[in-house]
Amino acid sequence: MSQERAVPASAGPLEELSGWPEELCRRELPSVLPRLLSMYQRSDSWIEHIQILKIIVEMFLPHMNHLTLEQTFFSQVLPKTVKLFDDMMYELTSQARELSSQNLEIQTTLRNILQIMVQVIGALTGCVQHVCATQESVILENIQSLPSSALHVIKSTFVHCKNSESVYSGHLHLVSDLLQALFKEAYSLQKQLMGLLDMVCVGPLVDRSDGILNMVIVIHSLLDICSVISSMDHAFHANTWKFIIKQSLKHQSVIKSRLKHRDIITSLCEDILVSFQSCLQLAEQMTQPDVQDNAEYRLFQKTLKLCRFFANSLLHYTKEFLPFLSDSCSALHQLYLQIHSKCPPSLYAARVPQAQQDEIAAAFLVTLDPLVGQLLAFQPFVHVVLDSTLELPCELQFPQCLLLVVIMDKLPSQPEAVQSLWCTGSQVSEATARVSLLKAIFDSFEQCSGELSLPIHLQGVKRQGQAEVAVTLYQHVCVHLCAFIASFHPSLFPELDAALLRAVLSANMITSLLAMDAWCFLARYGTAELCAHHVTVVAHLVEFIQNFPPKAAGNLPLWQCISFQALPSELREQTAREVAGLGTAQCRKWLSSTRTLGELDSLNTVLSALLAVCHSAREALDIGQQAAVIEVGSQLWAFLSTHLVTGQPCVQQALSLLLPLLGSFIQTLDPPLISQVVTLQASLLQSEPPDHVRLAVLDFVSSLGKLLLSEALQDKILPGLSCVFALLLADGNWLLEHHAVEAFTHFAEGTNHEAIVPECLRSEETKNKVVSFLEKTGLVDETAAARAERVKQEKALLWASSARTLLAAERPSLQPHAKRARPGRPLGQEYGAALQAAVRALDAVESLLHQAPAPDGLLSELEMLQGRIDELKRRVL
Repeated sequence: MSQERAVPASAGPLEELSGWPEELCRRELPSVLPRLLSMYQRSDSWIEHIQILKIIVEMFLPHMNHLTLEQTFFSQVLPKTVKLFDDMMYELTSQARELSSQNLEIQTTLRNILQIMVQVIGALTGCVQHVCATQESVILENIQSLPSSALHVIKSTFVHCKNSESVYSGHLHLVSDLLQALFKEAYSLQKQLMGLLDMVCVGPLVDRSDGILNMVIVIHSLLDICSVISSMDHAFHANTWKFIIKQSLKHQSVIKSRLKHRDIITSLCEDILVSFQSCLQLAEQMTQPDVQDNAEYRLFQKTLKLCRFFANSLLHYTKEFLPFLSDSCSALHQLYLQIHSKCPPSLYAARVPQAQQDEIAAAFLVTLDPLVGQLLAFQPFVHVVLDSTLELPCELQFPQCLLLVVIMDKLPSQPEAVQSLWCTGSQVSEATARVSLLKAIFDSFEQCSGELSLPIHLQGVKRQGQAEVAVTLYQHVCVHLCAFIASFHPSLFPELDAALLRAVLSANMITSLLAMDAWCFLARYGTAELCAHHVTVVAHLVEFIQNFPPKAAGNLPLWQCISFQALPSELREQTAREVAGLGTAQCRKWLSSTRTLGELDSLNTVLSALLAVCHSAREALDIGQQAAVIEVGSQLWAFLSTHLVTGQPCVQQALSLLLPLLGSFIQTLDPPLISQVVTLQASLLQSEPPDHVRLAVLDFVSSLGKLLLSEALQDKILPGLSCVFALLLADGNWLLEHHAVEAFTHFAEGTNHEAIVPECLRSEETKNKVVSFLEKTGLVDETAAARAERVKQEKALLWASSARTLLAAERPSLQPHAKRARPGRPLGQEYGAALQAAVRALDAVESLLHQAPAPDGLLSELEMLQGRIDELKRRVL
């Protein structure tokens, strides 16, 4: 046949080419293909593009050499095909907003574009099918443009279909049939492509980075598609993940260092959490006792099966690629915590029927245990779990405790090096700081206040011949901790001693009790030599005073944390007197200095140490020392009372220490000082100070119940006191409200001034609170769900308060710097603070005048005050 007949007039009419027989196509391929490719590159018509592409794929592709497909066809055509598809997608999205049943022109245009897009995907499917049909094993380099182009088109299609509701603005029904066809074509193309990729061999390309990189790109492109289709088709989503894991393992030897393992792990963890949440939501809806025959239950089982599949995939991938997962450990850690936070007995668990709880545990949760086992010897995982800076929200604190117990149970079967890794803190050479496992357990246990107070119950240990009994969190941790101690490696006993001693001395009572129980077990379980060693450790505590003498000012930060009751009586008296003597001397030194707010931090340490003495060893102080403490406390109050409204954290901290310190000596305080304190407290509360300041106010006013006031003092103190109690009893914070009711009850039971009691109860609601507290009837009708919700709120509040305290301690910028006098502006901030305090004090006096008649002498005092103001004005002028 002549050249003209083969390609008449610019490669011949496409209609004529479409009628050629197979043999003619094969024979004329060398001359026709270049012309068709040239037409394809030059054409600006979408319709012509797809016509040419279909002719090449359907009529000439079967006759091409499969070894040269990339050079002769794919690399020449597919990049332009992808651009064509993107252009059509852009046009489709841009004009979709104008779609309506009245606008027939736009409707026709959009439908035409969708039809062409369906044909483009069909042509790509034809390419994939041809390669699969003609080759048993495929070298990726020989077809590298095909997978990347197909995956780009597939993802673009799925994204468009996923967003179709918003893209077509309520007119989706006008194109829904073609969108469905488009999705089906893309779905079919991906299935065919995965079949093709399953035939790919990367082995021969091990020394050529292009082939390896292409396979990595393919895997991550499929990962992107997973994120798109996760909510569209669960079965297809799972099959795509199955293929990703399979290909990653198949080509592991050559691509393991190129894969973005963190992206894969993170995506898999996210899909596990999403499917698990769906599973829980379905389980929550199953309220009927016999649900196994309905559609909801079948969907629940299907979703649970999906959860198990994802978890097993993660388990398999983690096992094979563990050395490359150092930056994925945080995601794996969070996955474990998130899942257990949603399962009973967590306070934040979904309300799932027991039958479904058991199914979830048996089918899904069991996969998390071997995951922890795989990660146990992996140092980056150890660093993440034991990170010294780890801060978890309330809902993840209990799961962290469970995880640490699981790790503790698994360690005895591990080599000594692994046990040492977990049970010793970070070394100097390590970049990140970590705590020991035992310290982490005690710290985590301390954070589970809500779970301990409810209390929650966990599955107990089965004993021979006995039924399994549910145990509290305290019992659970204590039993497993003691079992761990029983198997502790001898070389790690110094770490155990340090952890137990630190926890025994903890300010948290429940943590201290846990450590005591564990230590008692250790004493009973251990050898005589071990017991003798512990006696020596305890005996060395007697040397504590010699090593950290309380006479040294540098040791006050330590002594403020010590309970003097823990010392023998003789040593208690000695150390209490020494700390009190040093403390009062330091206070006088501060009072005689420049007394800037920036120096309050050191003063607060002194006040904290004095308060520790007064709380646990006040009887050790003689009359002279008590008088000295009262004297410096009164002088400090005179200074601080002019700065109460500055809002400085250091001032607020000083106030929260000074108030209970003064309250310890309420019987010997000067009445005018008591009056000043009460009056300014009423003003201070109206400025909404922090919680710890309000608690300090409560501490002081509750001590006033022991005080017998003269009639003259009653008029000055009782109106302000009733105002303070009324404000605190009406506080919306549950913790402060409880302390307020408790403090008021303590005051009311001890005071001889009964007339003030009804003045404090200004509303019916407040009266009911106090009555309920006294009769202990407030929570009688509380349901289990309501109690759990209350405990959650309490825990959240305590956690938030603790977080704020830590933040304030870690941010020195919140503390005012020592101020230098500047010419013309000496101590400007302190002048302003003092004037604001004076205004607040006058406001408090005005408030009292509204509540009760003015006492005798008030007018003369105000006149004296006016005289001082006039004098100050003259000095300023």
